Amino acid sequence: MPPTTRPPAATASALTAGLARGPAPSALGMAPGNAGAALNAFILSCPGLVRRADGSGLTQPQDWALACAAARTWPRESAATFFDGYFETARVGDGSTFVTGYFEPEIAGVRTHQPGFDVPVYGVPTDLVRARPGDATPLPDGRQPLGRYDETGHFVPYFDRGQIEDGALAGKGLEIAWVADPAELFFLQVQGSGRLRAPDGSVIRLGYGAVNGWDYTGIGTIMAQQGLIGTGPGQYPGSMQGILRYIHDHPAEGDALMRQNRSYVFFRENPQPSAVGAMGVPVSPRTTVAADPAFVPLGAPVWLQVDRPNVSGLWVAQDTGGAIKGPNRFDSFWGAGADARLTAGGMSARGQALVLLPKGALARLGL
Repeated sequence: MPPTTRPPAATASALTAGLARGPAPSALGMAPGNAGAALNAFILSCPGLVRRADGSGLTQPQDWALACAAARTWPRESAATFFDGYFETARVGDGSTFVTGYFEPEIAGVRTHQPGFDVPVYGVPTDLVRARPGDATPLPDGRQPLGRYDETGHFVPYFDRGQIEDGALAGKGLEIAWVADPAELFFLQVQGSGRLRAPDGSVIRLGYGAVNGWDYTGIGTIMAQQGLIGTGPGQYPGSMQGILRYIHDHPAEGDALMRQNRSYVFFRENPQPSAVGAMGVPVSPRTTVAADPAFVPLGAPVWLQVDRPNVSGLWVAQDTGGAIKGPNRFDSFWGAGADARLTAGGMSARGQALVLLPKGALARLGL
């Protein structure tokens, strides 16, 4: 069925991308174990769903109340019937999805500066703020941009990656840890959270704190444009592992490449026993996806039918990501450890996506 609307030249959202009613959840063929895991994740999302505004425009907080109340006591072995009883599906745009993967990396790091650990991990700077109304042009979603006020009181963009790596924040007491490898830190920033393991075996868990306000640039795309990605002589695989190997093989060129991504992520120390997503709840391997909240309500279930069997099935949108922008763009979470790193680093899946919404939401939208 084609979308019922056409995207106008306005703020991008699920409503402007076009929306169509999808099949009933009972027609999707949910596997019991997959549905049970999604139900557990959905329950964690409920406190946010019933109180926060939905940037996609698809739902209102009260829409989720009945499903959230029922979910708390629903038998996990019949979770598929829960989703069929309380939800309907919607196709955003043409439904064509592209799914990548992320994981919780573990890299070498320590709490205090010592030889061999010379790359700082910064906490959130106090001068990183959103512009006051009238001081800058609002973003397409209506929010004020991130930046800082300079010595003259003018709002300016925040320091970019190159400036930060050249010492713009040094000596300000923002260092919360130190790592050995700047390339590994770069990819930890791409993932948004991770663990630092010291030589003595102690672990510091880092969670996302903030971003400097610059747009994310995928360095894999740049490498592909430069002919560095492929299977020929001198080329590298387009996976995270391949890109990391290029940076290690060519330190100067790799540093310049990373600096082309001017976006920079700041961290907070995470006291939780597992990684926490944008909703403030723990993310679950093979259950959580990151999504663009302009197109998917954060906390909503999502059905993926793609060309990778391990990705097809029911997920819950509990996270966001700097590179995860636009309709039907998802990043699947695979946990921690070597297997998760291998799966996520090479993940590239395409197919169709459906968003599960509480029954009645589509009727209110005229569908």
